[in-house]
Amino acid sequence: MEIEKRNPSVLETNVFYLVEGILLLILGGYVQSKEIYSGLLITQYLLILAPTIIYLKIRGYSLKTVLKLNKISLKQAILVPLIVIFSYPVAIFVNYLLVLLLSNFMELKPIPIPIPQNSKEFLMSLIIISITPGICEEVLFRGMVMSSYNKLGKKSAILISAMLFGIYHFNIQNLLGPTFLGIVFGYLVYKTGSIFTSMIAHGVNNAIALSISYFLIDKLDNIPVETEAITAVNSSLVTAMSIIIGGVFALISGVIALRLYRAMPRGKDIEILDYKKYTSRFIEYIPVIIVIVVFVIYNYLAFFS
Repeated sequence: MEIEKRNPSVLETNVFYLVEGILLLILGGYVQSKEIYSGLLITQYLLILAPTIIYLKIRGYSLKTVLKLNKISLKQAILVPLIVIFSYPVAIFVNYLLVLLLSNFMELKPIPIPIPQNSKEFLMSLIIISITPGICEEVLFRGMVMSSYNKLGKKSAILISAMLFGIYHFNIQNLLGPTFLGIVFGYLVYKTGSIFTSMIAHGVNNAIALSISYFLIDKLDNIPVETEAITAVNSSLVTAMSIIIGGVFALISGVIALRLYRAMPRGKDIEILDYKKYTSRFIEYIPVIIVIVVFVIYNYLAFFS
């Protein structure tokens, strides 16, 4: 019973998640539409981080326990970025499969992440787009959410927090990638006993995506391409080859990431209730169901209407 009191309940966390989702869509969307960088800072620190910490403090929960604020070793700190580097191709591949499927039913749209135009903007983006979400979103998902679902067992806590993390992006085109990465982040936290590993992992992942956009994609747009050569190639063949090559690369990368994960030393154990004694109730998941319905409606209006 002592552990239960140190972690929020599933119901209150799901209600909090619902409120956070509404704040993100309404206030977050508004401030980001005015100016993307300041809007992202407001969203992350004022709409995600601050409410989470304030709520936990007001309710009397231990921040150290709920957020898993435990030290990590140097070896763990070194291995985490390497694990993320090799996990990233897997996330890209699974999300690519989703995008291929969706392309048969809707017109795809670019994910609204600003691409830096110069080195100054790139450094600013590293702070706002990489480091900031790595701190703020991890406090909510691998902190409060995952701790609440501990009573369902480690695997359930990791999977559910990852799914809620993916849905929280409110973009069906970018659903499976974040969900997969959420699973990776969750396992890192349980292995090391510290949220600092998922913060590092999240920040490194976003930095990789940002760097690819800045150093590679923008440059590729300036490479001349023969239109006739592209139209002459069967699109189905190109798709099949991309799936095969991407799948092989993702498989190899995933195996390397898994071996690095296994080589990582364990940290402090996270306290988990005897989940077999916990019986969940339907009412606890109503807030999550509402968020899923909003997710479906939001994406339908954005992509299908």
